[in-house]
Amino acid sequence: MTGTTDVIARRAIEALRAGVPSRDAVAALGSGQSAIEDRFETMCSSAAAGSPASMLIGGGFGAGKSHLLEHLARLALNNGWTVSRVVISKETPLHDPAKVFRAAADSALRDGQARPAIIEAAAGLDLDGRSYAELLRWASSSGSELNERFPATLTLYAHLRERDPAFAETILRFWSGDTIAIPELRKRMREIGEQRPVFSPVAAAELARQRLRFAARLLAAAGAPGWLVLFDEVELIGRYSLLQRAKSYAELARWMRGEQGRGTPTAAVLAMTDDFEAAVITGRNDRHVVPERLRTKGTPDAAELAVSAELGMRIIDREMHLLTPPDDTELKQVYARLRDLHGQAFGWHPPDVTGLERLGANRMRQYVRAWINEWDLVRLDPGYRPETEAVTVTSDYREDPDLERTEPE
Repeated sequence: MTGTTDVIARRAIEALRAGVPSRDAVAALGSGQSAIEDRFETMCSSAAAGSPASMLIGGGFGAGKSHLLEHLARLALNNGWTVSRVVISKETPLHDPAKVFRAAADSALRDGQARPAIIEAAAGLDLDGRSYAELLRWASSSGSELNERFPATLTLYAHLRERDPAFAETILRFWSGDTIAIPELRKRMREIGEQRPVFSPVAAAELARQRLRFAARLLAAAGAPGWLVLFDEVELIGRYSLLQRAKSYAELARWMRGEQGRGTPTAAVLAMTDDFEAAVITGRNDRHVVPERLRTKGTPDAAELAVSAELGMRIIDREMHLLTPPDDTELKQVYARLRDLHGQAFGWHPPDVTGLERLGANRMRQYVRAWINEWDLVRLDPGYRPETEAVTVTSDYREDPDLERTEPE
């Protein structure tokens, strides 16, 4: 057991040294954000009852946003939730619902499961049970607002899961974000007695939103209380062009108002830098320029996008839950815990080190890195007396055209 403890301690220290919020590091330190945790638990209870809920958290670089997201993920997983992690990037822009859904589906896991949760849920679905019948009834109803592809593939999956595993796999890939050939779908439906199957055209963005709602219901049918999607590095939207920023603001509003998963047990937490409003919405005058530019297009779609983008910007301005800076009591607790961990990891008794001067402007990551680095140096040279200086890293919100260039699929 001692060897296992040492390995866990070493993994935690190495993750903290690199600034990576690993499971071991988060378990060792906790979150230190009790107010946000309380809000999160209330949000999850609401979402599990069928009222999609979301929250936006903000903090500076190194304040612990990713660390907090990992902590919230562990809380949800321990309560049986399905959890997805989506990092906003060039490959996964917030303004593209199809790519966001694909990232969420690919990363969706439940505690103790190795495969993506959608695949696990489908494999474990009792096709003769009540949950499947209710899922099919909902997907077939007008109230679900789903394209005919969903009840059709759900029906086919029940017929073919055992008899034709290859096509059943095609259906799973469709539910997870791939396309499905409509001629083949019609043929399969005719084979089971549906003579004139109708499949209405649907835009890729709308199909992605429907997939999210369908997948959330599928996961619930498999026993999950809900589906939590965690978004990190949302501030990257500040580096897109004006139109893509507008679309991103609109998508943020949809997530925050529960429109993406309406009627399903879904929840979302979005994390971004706390200076975004000052640097981009106010500093770049997006609050006025974005809707004005859209409305000059004179089209209904552009006018609707302008309204949604304005709502997204208001949410960022007024509804962000800021991370609480560490106080002296928390710093003492983290220092003591890290000192024990460093000792377990390297088999020694770390002496006291100075670290950084305790100032309100310093981030938790800076304190942690300073303590670990100084213990590393003293362990190698017991006579050395390290002194650490912190350098402030500012967020870069300059527009980057390369972020909008994607490789052909």
